[in-house]
Amino acid sequence: MTLNIGLVGTGWFSKVHADLLAGMEDVRLAAVCGSSKEKGEQLARNYGAAGYGNITEMLDAGKLDAVYVCVPPQAHGAIERALIRRDIPFFIEKPLAASTEIPASLLQEIKERNLLTSVGYHFRYQNNVQRLKETLAGDKVGMIVGQWMGGMPGVAWWRNQEQSGGQFTEQTTHIVDLLRYLAGEVTEVYGLFGNRIMHEAHENVTVSDVGTVSLKLASGIVANISNTCVLPDGVGRIGLSFYNEAGLLDWNPERLLEVRSGDSTEYANEGNPYAAESEAFLHAVRTGDRSRILSDYEDGYRTLKVTCAAFESSQSGLPVKL
Repeated sequence: MTLNIGLVGTGWFSKVHADLLAGMEDVRLAAVCGSSKEKGEQLARNYGAAGYGNITEMLDAGKLDAVYVCVPPQAHGAIERALIRRDIPFFIEKPLAASTEIPASLLQEIKERNLLTSVGYHFRYQNNVQRLKETLAGDKVGMIVGQWMGGMPGVAWWRNQEQSGGQFTEQTTHIVDLLRYLAGEVTEVYGLFGNRIMHEAHENVTVSDVGTVSLKLASGIVANISNTCVLPDGVGRIGLSFYNEAGLLDWNPERLLEVRSGDSTEYANEGNPYAAESEAFLHAVRTGDRSRILSDYEDGYRTLKVTCAAFESSQSGLPVKL
């Protein structure tokens, strides 16, 4: 049976998902919805799909088996609500929104209907993250340190705190999510954010450009995750490191490094986690088997709560308990 898929959003990441879907067997990208009909039609044309300018129009036009939602943080709410009310499974890119208010109400409706959802935390689907999870199962971790160090994206909404939620919520969310996935739930956060360079270099920048967050986990593990967006293009560091009496496990998107006393092993990353997360979601749409989905809406919401609590703490100067 061929699955008819809809796509909401026409940015760079929508195209990443559209290309993957176009290459899959028994999957048809049937409809694309943009912020305008022109934008929807422009992207749809490349895939032989129909283009639309609003979600209701797209959903009224024909039955869709599932929908991919790839829109900026501030655009969430009405799109998901339209899908929930029609019981249409959806895959949604991170973060779920710029703050927790809208996702909290959507989550209630999703749970009431037991609707199938998946969130685009693609690093969970990496073979090295699975290897790391297995290795950590036998370890008592002492401390974890993570970072997302890079430059500032060129889009206007990203630079606006109200629209993007800031770097910790929009980008570093991936590292926070991996921390939760690999080490368990966060119980308390203390965030320090600052404005060093970007608010002087560019107009209308209301996001912090440096930040560090201390996190306490339910297990007793202490962690720290830092980020910055002041670096020039092509310079950066993303990763997560685990320290204990056996040694050091250091992950980044390209490789996993295992350092034990007198010995070290490096594992290159293999496979495409974007393809793996899509296959897991579409398998669930077809069969009802959700076991391969590694992050659903409820799980994605837990990650959002941590990143928003970090911002709240940076504003108040006090730790926030979750």
